[in-house]
Amino acid sequence: MNAPLYTTEILRLATMLGEQPLLERIDGSGDERSPTCGSRVKTRVQLGPDGRIERIAQEVHACAFGQASAALVARHAAGRSAADVETALADLTAWLAGDCDGPAAWPEMEALAPARSRRARHPAILLPFRALLAALKSAR
Repeated sequence: MNAPLYTTEILRLATMLGEQPLLERIDGSGDERSPTCGSRVKTRVQLGPDGRIERIAQEVHACAFGQASAALVARHAAGRSAADVETALADLTAWLAGDCDGPAAWPEMEALAPARSRRARHPAILLPFRALLAALKSAR
């Protein structure tokens, strides 16, 4: 018997996006869309003097996996640099492809493990990281 695709944890994470914080200023923005599934994520960042993320705001139009991934991005983005996000994106991509045991570079991503065998879900999971990275790069 196959494990359920949408676990309670994934659905719980997907509902956590809710109201997005107002940023004092927008230092960078990224808008990414997946041509595979049509999911879209817009991310705005407020950076500290060291160039690390202070706060983010997101607009997410995605499936439950994309929403859950965006919630985890939002939860753990503060204090991260562009290099940290690049590492996390590469790590997550490798984990989803089955090339490593776990997405160690970003906390709690193991909650999305049911999607590893569903390649069509991977673009939605990666999208919040791509939008965050695009926002960070636009701030440079």
